[in-house]
Amino acid sequence: MGRDLDKELETLEKITNMQKDLLGGIYGDFFSAGSSSKSGDFSFPELEREKKPVDQAAPAAAPEAKKDAMQDANEALEEAKALFAKDSNVSAPKEEEVKEPEEDPMETLDKLIGLSTIKSDVKELTAFVKVQKARQEQGLKSVPVSLHLVFTGNPGTGKTTVARIIAQIYKQIGVLSKGQLVEVDRSGLVAGYVGQTAIKTQEQIAKAKGGVLFIDEAYSLAQKDDAFGQEAIDTILKAMEDNRDDFVVIVAGYTDPMKKFIESNPGLKSRFNKYIEFPDYNIDELEEIFNMNCKKYDYKVEEEVQHQIRALITSRKIQNIDNFANAREVRNLFEEIITNQARRIATLENPTSDDMMKIVLEDLTEEKLGEEESAPAEENAETKENATAEADSVSVDSEDASEESSEA
Repeated sequence: MGRDLDKELETLEKITNMQKDLLGGIYGDFFSAGSSSKSGDFSFPELEREKKPVDQAAPAAAPEAKKDAMQDANEALEEAKALFAKDSNVSAPKEEEVKEPEEDPMETLDKLIGLSTIKSDVKELTAFVKVQKARQEQGLKSVPVSLHLVFTGNPGTGKTTVARIIAQIYKQIGVLSKGQLVEVDRSGLVAGYVGQTAIKTQEQIAKAKGGVLFIDEAYSLAQKDDAFGQEAIDTILKAMEDNRDDFVVIVAGYTDPMKKFIESNPGLKSRFNKYIEFPDYNIDELEEIFNMNCKKYDYKVEEEVQHQIRALITSRKIQNIDNFANAREVRNLFEEIITNQARRIATLENPTSDDMMKIVLEDLTEEKLGEEESAPAEENAETKENATAEADSVSVDSEDASEESSEA
């Protein structure tokens, strides 16, 4: 701060001196003439001290000198303004933003709905890694442990969320330096030309160093006769070997394809030996996820509507038993219902905050009713079209019959 103030004072002194030079250049001739007049001598010690001798042989140079002096003064003034703007925090210090303390990742894990076996697996893994690291720091022999993981299960079962929490836990216990999660799939790793896949994959690896590279649907990299996917796998395996102390990879996808993927490559099999299976959510957990979304976004469900929502969730799970998206499906249902609710609220003249928060039975059925109402109209149109076609056919047959009888 002291050096900045010294620089500011130096700049101001520079401006003052330039102003003196400028005044001396403008009024120098006047002062010289006044000193030889009969009126007496004019004495300006400050100006005389700074004033330079005027070259009488080249009076035309005086305007240029004035111009240069003015330009120098303006430049110095702009420099001073910049310094004051830069150091404005000296007179008016900015208040530092107070950041709320981050939640402990273990607490975040415990707050997740369901996933009891997952929570237990993650805590066991964390305890083991933590103790092995402590043994190593104490000079004791530690059992080599792979931090890389395989997540298996259907979509919407929390794999990405848990991967992000694990990245934070690994940072907390000191096995990762940053703890960020970089999520990619095949499209984020594989390029369309030979040689470019390695470059594209290395870019993602560079982003994930110090944290976790999360590869969703990783089995898509091991397709038959897929040189590009194999290039990505080889690049990742090399990075895992070269950065084993500060880089973790988690691969995820459907259970059976993931097992085939790991077993298809000896390098993958040797590095991924810890599997965590994510089971589907049951109806109670799915209903709780729906209610959590309502609470998060300030919506309230009437008691009689709650039973209907549970019935809708159950129906969707039964209809898509082999391809149910779990929490993702519940999120889609939530968005459909609040869209219906918004359509209804838009018709009210002066809706209150309570109106905008409340989800009623109509919000669950409005879209379906609209579909049902449109169906009879379509059927009527189709029936009318068929009837017209039949009438035209009868008319044509009658005309043909008339022509035949006239010819006879």
